Amino acid sequence: MLLIANAYVMNPATGEEGYNDILIKDGHILKIGESLYDEMTKNGKAEEIRVIDATGLVAAPGLVDVHVHFRDPGFTHKEDIETGAKAALKGGYTTVVLMANTKPVVDNEETLAYVLDKGKKTGLHVETCAAVTRGMQGGGLVEMERLHKAGAAGFTDDGIPILSEETVRSAMQEVKRLDVPISFHEENPAFIENNGINAGAASAHYQVGGSKREAEIDLVRRDLAIALETGACVDIQHISTKEAVELVRQAKAKGGDIHAEATPHHFTLTEEAVIQYGTLAKMNPPLREESDRMAVIEGLQDGTIDLIATDHAPHSREEKARPITEAPSGIIGLETALALGITYLVDTGYLSLMSLLEKMTINPARMYHFDTGYLAEGAPADIVLFDPQESFTVDGFVSKSDNSPFLGWRLKGKVKYTICGGEIHFVL
Repeated sequence: MLLIANAYVMNPATGEEGYNDILIKDGHILKIGESLYDEMTKNGKAEEIRVIDATGLVAAPGLVDVHVHFRDPGFTHKEDIETGAKAALKGGYTTVVLMANTKPVVDNEETLAYVLDKGKKTGLHVETCAAVTRGMQGGGLVEMERLHKAGAAGFTDDGIPILSEETVRSAMQEVKRLDVPISFHEENPAFIENNGINAGAASAHYQVGGSKREAEIDLVRRDLAIALETGACVDIQHISTKEAVELVRQAKAKGGDIHAEATPHHFTLTEEAVIQYGTLAKMNPPLREESDRMAVIEGLQDGTIDLIATDHAPHSREEKARPITEAPSGIIGLETALALGITYLVDTGYLSLMSLLEKMTINPARMYHFDTGYLAEGAPADIVLFDPQESFTVDGFVSKSDNSPFLGWRLKGKVKYTICGGEIHFVL
């Protein structure tokens, strides 16, 4: 048995918080209460227990990220399932949902089984989406029901927008029937000259064309309308513009099963970071203006944006060393997400710690119907222990890649232990 003693327990599923011990046995939480070690001692069972003294630490449900790229199969020079899992566990995550844009694409049962089987060996709960369209070509739909039965948690063509309205509607109708989420990468290429660079100060600095905000607004408007029509569970991924935040707010008010993600980089950085950090701050959709960053934060505050997802996107140093218009978009995020949330949302007074954790645990778990993201007797023992007051410098990563503008930053909120399935899989 494993006993977490003297922790400040926070459970976003119920809003309850306070000092307690947590006793774990056989992968589940056996008991939550006070002075459990003394109780076990009286019963003569103290020798059977491994104790973690969590004095000064918060115990929360293990974090859940619904938007992650582990690049496996096909691009394992950037990341693989093993190294990605280590990065996730270091960041306090116990469940991740992988995207389908691998090589080959996760549009068939064989590739799906490869990913899931490899994930089972990591100590992390590794789930994956399957693609929406065959080969992520935007045309015919994959065999959604078969892939769902084979283990696909949901569907997305993330990385590539689906331009056909008919295809989007058919996909939403099918996921509604299957009762699974569908996630959308909302960037209309008609409004983009060079992706990953905002059409504004950033594109002007590099004297190139960029990505106009209308690229996101156009597809978000279309897909929210179809979501309301079909009743599908829809996730608007990595939202970046104030207009898209408002569109989601209005659609939610109409009662749709609609969700939206904010990434740590979109609530932390603006396009000025692309000028300062170059390709390390290049991502799709791009960093926008300060008013957009604040709109994302306001969306997190009022629940319009109910998910915080990293869009962990590893790339090699050689790839990121290319010129700004040629380097791939994306940054890694699993190892810095919680600390960025504490430093730039909680310590700034925008969110309570409980609200931050809600968007990183129970909300994403509920969207995918995962049995995790909460703390209760009998629940899976997926738990993160962290010190919300400890400052540290980001000085390296366990991810295979290090493409992050946050390298060298001073942040607050240090993960100390990650417990997944009742086993300690990360300890500082």
